[in-house]
Amino acid sequence: MDALVVLIPLMPLAGALAIGIGHLFGVISGEAGESRTADIAGWTIIMSSLLALTLLGADLLGKNAGFYKVGHWLNSDTLDIQINFITGGFNVWLAALFSILLAIVIQFSVNYMHREAGYHRFFFILSLFSSAILLLVLSGNVVGTFIGWEVAGLCSYFLIAYAYDRPVAAANATRVFITNRIGDAAFLLGAGLSYAWLGSVNWSNINAASAQFSPGEATAIALCFAVAAFAKSAQLPFTPWLARAMEGPTPSSAVFYGAVMVHAGVYLIILLRPVFEHAPLAMAVVAIVGLMTAVYGFVVGLTQTDVKSSLIFATSGQLGLMFLECGLGFWQLAGWHLCAHAVVRGYQFLTAPSLMHNVQGLRAEASRLDSAPLWVYVASLQRFWLDQVTDWALVKPVRGLAHDLSYFDDHVVDRIMGIPDPAIRTISSLAQLEERMVGARLDTDSDKFAHGSGLAGKLTEWMAAVLHWFEDRFVLRGVGKNAINYGRELGHIANKFEQSVLRPRYLVLFVFITLLVAF
Repeated sequence: MDALVVLIPLMPLAGALAIGIGHLFGVISGEAGESRTADIAGWTIIMSSLLALTLLGADLLGKNAGFYKVGHWLNSDTLDIQINFITGGFNVWLAALFSILLAIVIQFSVNYMHREAGYHRFFFILSLFSSAILLLVLSGNVVGTFIGWEVAGLCSYFLIAYAYDRPVAAANATRVFITNRIGDAAFLLGAGLSYAWLGSVNWSNINAASAQFSPGEATAIALCFAVAAFAKSAQLPFTPWLARAMEGPTPSSAVFYGAVMVHAGVYLIILLRPVFEHAPLAMAVVAIVGLMTAVYGFVVGLTQTDVKSSLIFATSGQLGLMFLECGLGFWQLAGWHLCAHAVVRGYQFLTAPSLMHNVQGLRAEASRLDSAPLWVYVASLQRFWLDQVTDWALVKPVRGLAHDLSYFDDHVVDRIMGIPDPAIRTISSLAQLEERMVGARLDTDSDKFAHGSGLAGKLTEWMAAVLHWFEDRFVLRGVGKNAINYGRELGHIANKFEQSVLRPRYLVLFVFITLLVAF
């Protein structure tokens, strides 16, 4: 039964490919193709769910070996990257739960996204995400998990920017994407340290050898993966990206930020439980960050006035509690909390539109922070200025550094290399023509643009002058006149010459001449 694990992420991937290729070649398009797209996405994820449930049942009956190896992907010196999967324990439970939730969201989206301009694009991305998240939770090594981690983040970016013609959606998607790259860098660093100190990238080997790590090594690896988990699950100081992600359609919000993807960070911490247990400092950091995020989500959530924002800060607070549970060593409680929260929060996001419809016209309840000190109320309304602090601490310095580097390049590097400003400004011949057409003259003698001394210099000057004359008279000034006709005539002449050369008698002559030269 272990071999079934390979098909679980492959089924939605096949659905994504079918939708993408069908839409690319026009087989699936428009409103008429909606039912076909929905059927492909729905049936592939349903099949994946049934396979995951079958694998879970086999695991409960003790039929699974716990791991399944497909083969080797890459061998280089001591680096051995396998294609392997985990077929038992918490991973299979999570794969079964996530596949069921994904199937529900896809069925909900069929009518919700009806007649949307990006209907087929939405289901393509959602199917691709389903494959990525299932690969993430089932992969038996760091590389496979990271591939799922990255593809899921990319799908998140595409769905936040679903309405890409809206500047706010595009800007928020870009900011979320860049924020998550910080966590990805920490993930890669943790993977590199694991390989450097252990010589393996398999999760089982890393966890089994955790007792052999020194406290410093275990702490370094744990902290790297903890930062990756903080970014993925929107823990402080990365929390603001979660509110920006609400620009996407409601089904994508439900599956990404309510039911599935935001729990990937918690899953990563639980997966590396043995490593964290040998790194008390890392567990303390996880607990402190989780507690601070839970308090932050609770306080800010009290002053939100729209459904999605309230749900998203409630999600952030619950994720913080899961990290707190992991940091305190309540691993089983964190696992159950993750599963229960995924179900409840996914349901709440899916019912948010109907809730807004049902409460339409009712008077909004006053904020529950009315009795709190004024500074707490104002800070909650402003979400504790985390975005502004991030801009001041990171964005502004990076922008200033880019400005300084550009100034250094323009005023130092270019002068050292001997590239004058006029040459840079007039390097384009088309730009020169445009300037001449509007009456601008950058020099007094446009034809004498190159001067040389000696025989080599004069030859170079003469060739440059000829090429300049040809470009200026024939190419630039000929466009729109007879240049195209001249080009066509030259092409016809070249074709006739080629046909003549390729006649049998000429070919025999060429072969004969070649043999004479060779001998």
